[in-house]
Amino acid sequence: MPEDEITIITMDDMAVVFSETDAFGIHRESVSVELSREDPGSVQVNSRGVVEITLPASTEVQAFTDEIRAQLVALGYQYDPTRTAFEAEGDAGDEPEGDDWLA
Repeated sequence: MPEDEITIITMDDMAVVFSETDAFGIHRESVSVELSREDPGSVQVNSRGVVEITLPASTEVQAFTDEIRAQLVALGYQYDPTRTAFEAEGDAGDEPEGDDWLA
């Protein structure tokens, strides 16, 4: 890939990132992922408490998950691989009964 070519993340990339952040109990609206990939990739928290992730251009997202996990632990988050998106998010808005938010 030419150095000046921009690589955009995919929905599959986002699914992998969210599977990691969900396991830390981080609400998906508190996660910002840069749309373009940039080496070496990064994980940080901004002053508003939003986790900002940039995926590396030269590494597949699956290979970067260990780095995401390690950086989130270093930032003080606790990893629980049994946690799901529903536990991290609360009401996901996809339960038909008793969910009148569309009404």
